[in-house]
Parts: sequence; structure tokens; C-alpha cells
Amino acid sequence: MTSNYHQLTLAEVRPGMVLSDVLLDVQGHVLLPQGTTLTEAMLALMPRHGIAVLPILKEEVSPEAVQATLAHHEARIAHLFRKNDPDSDSDWATALLRRFVSDFRLGPQEAAEHE
Repeated sequence: MTSNYHQLTLAEVRPGMVLSDVLLDVQGHVLLPQGTTLTEAMLALMPRHGIAVLPILKEEVSPEAVQATLAHHEARIAHLFRKNDPDSDSDWATALLRRFVSDFRLGPQEAAEHE
């Protein structure tokens, strides 16, 4: 772990905070890599994986950095699903996958705004 972190309970963690280390579940599987900017969707899934405390960087993430990360995720999702027409009902499975990926990366509120 880096030395510039503090342990916060889930109640203290807010979306936009950054993990200071790799987050592992109780079996040792990687849930999130170091440097991940947390979203509401990610935080909502933590209790399901037995996570009660998170290692968070002490520096606050600027709103510009959060927006840059969201823009990066949006561009990546657009690239991954470039051959899928989101308005077409013919490929429902890909549309559903796109929605799940968008919800995970952008959070449910932001993903709904970008559809």
C-alpha cells in the first residue's frame, strides 16, 4: 500500500474518492485496481463482497479530474460498442451489455444522461 492513504468505513466513503491500493474480496480476488475513482454503483456493491473498510488516497480528486475520468470512460464505451446502434431493438443483448457497462463505469445517473 502507499503511505499516503487512510482507511475509511463505507459510510465515510463518497463517490469520487480514489482507492490507494488494489481492492480484494475475502477470497483474494481483485475487485478494483489501485487508483480507481469510486462511483455510487461501486460503493453499493461493496457489502455484497464483504467489504467494510476501504483504503482511500488522502488527496482529494479535483472535479476536473473526475470529469476527465468520466469523459475517458464515455469514450471507451463508445469505442467498445461502436458497431452497436443503441436505438435498434434488433440486438437487445448488446444493448443490455452496453447499459450494464455504462452503469458500472459512469454510475446509473450519469449513464442515463448519456443514452
